[in-house]
Amino acid sequence: MIRVHRIRKFHRNTPILDGLDLTVERGVTAALVGASGGGKSTLLRCLVGLEPFEEGEVRLGDLVLPPRVEEGRDATLLRAVRRRVGFVFQQYHLFPHLTTLENLTLAPVRSHGIPRRQAEERAREQLARVGLEGKEEAYPIRLSGGQQQRVAIARALMVDPEMLLLDEPTSALDPARVQELASLFEQLAADGLTLLLVTHSLSLVRRLARRVHVLDQGRIVEEGDPSEVLERPSHAATRALLTGP
Repeated sequence: MIRVHRIRKFHRNTPILDGLDLTVERGVTAALVGASGGGKSTLLRCLVGLEPFEEGEVRLGDLVLPPRVEEGRDATLLRAVRRRVGFVFQQYHLFPHLTTLENLTLAPVRSHGIPRRQAEERAREQLARVGLEGKEEAYPIRLSGGQQQRVAIARALMVDPEMLLLDEPTSALDPARVQELASLFEQLAADGLTLLLVTHSLSLVRRLARRVHVLDQGRIVEEGDPSEVLERPSHAATRALLTGP
């Protein structure tokens, strides 16, 4: 479902991603872990064309993202990618002046040409799916952090994606809300979605992931079943994650 082949991305002259390879099979929940600032979020953004990369290739099913993709020149390709891949940002990125329903319907109506009534019906379905019935007219400021994250997930599900990319989705939540979201992710995986989760929570990795990939110095340095990688790590970067604060 997701195949990344030797992509390289630079910040000025410093490589952020340095010949990185990654494969996530269809229907698998995979976790991407590594030290802060190591390029995990950058990789997710490259996968949907929010940031270009300079070398390599990204395959999302039968769609191919080339180097140096541009919003204007490659608009048709990027629309196809973003219909197939949902993205949940770490900071939610909800529009504060829009209601929950409006946040969910904005992109489908304006970018994908879905009729408003159809989009609103779809939005209500997705809000029910994430346990937010009755919150259609609420503004983000009236929602808890966990509820805002659920709205962001529902928004990512609006185009019925095959893949869902999640960037630190539980980092700002208390333990009870983390458990609620973990249960939601398990439900989404059971529904057949392919999930790629960036997280610092190794307990979340152990609960959710079938594969874990360790990113260090711009490359995947270790990967495999979480019970194997996290219990018997072979790379220094993985051991540092397990012994760090």
